Amino acid sequence: MDMPKQMPKRPGRGHAPVPLPDQVALVLQGGGALGSYQAGVIERLHAIDIEIDWVAGISIGAVNAALIAGNPPERRVEKLTAFWDLVSSGLPNFCLPEQQDIREAAHLMAAGAVALWGIPGFFRPNWLPANWAPAGTPEALSYYDTKPLRETLDSLVDWDLLNHGPMRFSIGAVDIQNGNFVYFDNQDPHWRGRIDARHVMASGALPPGLPPVEIEGRHYWDGGLLSNTPLAYVLDNQAGDLLIFQVDLFPAEGPLPREMTEVWSRQKDIQYSSRTRQVTDLYLRERHEHEAIRALLDRLPAELAQSPEARKLAGMVQEGAVNIVHLIYRTRAWESGARDFEFSRGTMQDHWQQGCHAVSALIDKGNRLIAQNITSGKSATFDIAPSGQIKEKQA
Repeated sequence: MDMPKQMPKRPGRGHAPVPLPDQVALVLQGGGALGSYQAGVIERLHAIDIEIDWVAGISIGAVNAALIAGNPPERRVEKLTAFWDLVSSGLPNFCLPEQQDIREAAHLMAAGAVALWGIPGFFRPNWLPANWAPAGTPEALSYYDTKPLRETLDSLVDWDLLNHGPMRFSIGAVDIQNGNFVYFDNQDPHWRGRIDARHVMASGALPPGLPPVEIEGRHYWDGGLLSNTPLAYVLDNQAGDLLIFQVDLFPAEGPLPREMTEVWSRQKDIQYSSRTRQVTDLYLRERHEHEAIRALLDRLPAELAQSPEARKLAGMVQEGAVNIVHLIYRTRAWESGARDFEFSRGTMQDHWQQGCHAVSALIDKGNRLIAQNITSGKSATFDIAPSGQIKEKQA
């Protein structure tokens, strides 16, 4: 029995460092202020001519996803810059020497200012305390008002392009009443709605800080409550060969905490990393199982191989190759558990630069490995260790 037919490979365009498969996906975790790391990744991918066909996000990842899917390629970095400049404009530029005590103090001061005053173009405090507000109102269900985010998104995103353009766009939220994941996907044939700012805001409506978002009679919270990455959704809906850039804002692995601020930080890492490596390990294990099934089907006599049962089983294990590249934000020594709501300009720029450098390090050290897998139709995952070494796991 024949192996699954591989989708055609697209040649690298311009100075793209690797041959591109049929589809390239960008998968963006949630993480608040850390989302500027994703913006740096996007800028660098654009600079080396790696074109994204599918972007999927949760929370701040949904915001970044909307900014690139809702703008033509030549304006995406401009719009990302406009957003991140706006949300970091309300705080001093804490760009201080790399002295941990001083940086940590400035970091905590900036996060405290956000908690008190909100973020320009994103959210502002509800001046009426939640327990004084009428039951059922947004003010009774949250501490902040996100109307500024809707205005910001409407000013920076072309919703017609996002809904009808060539890039697939998928963002996840949680239905509050049934507790299930819902994906708003502009190419899902089973979902016929029109995506607008409400859907992006729903994906990032993290309680109790931000209010739930109502869309057509249903109410939604942040998708990160169930899973902070849409990676499983992308894998479940794969068609053809796929290269995935999975951009994580919370590392799954980390040191044992030694003091309370480190407990807070590590707790967030574990909670929001969403076990990305577990998802990819399970995926690779499934690929091994499918290979074993295909090998067995190849050895069946022709009569059995053409039976309805064998043909059905063959259809279940036909799949394109998937290569997953992990780009993971590495927490600075001076950052605490407040790092996801610390929006100072200097910190935002530091995150952005780290995103750019992560892509450069990947291309410098891993492009040959990735290119070999893409051209040979193999599946694997790639991770950049803190040492800079590329770790590969093959199916």
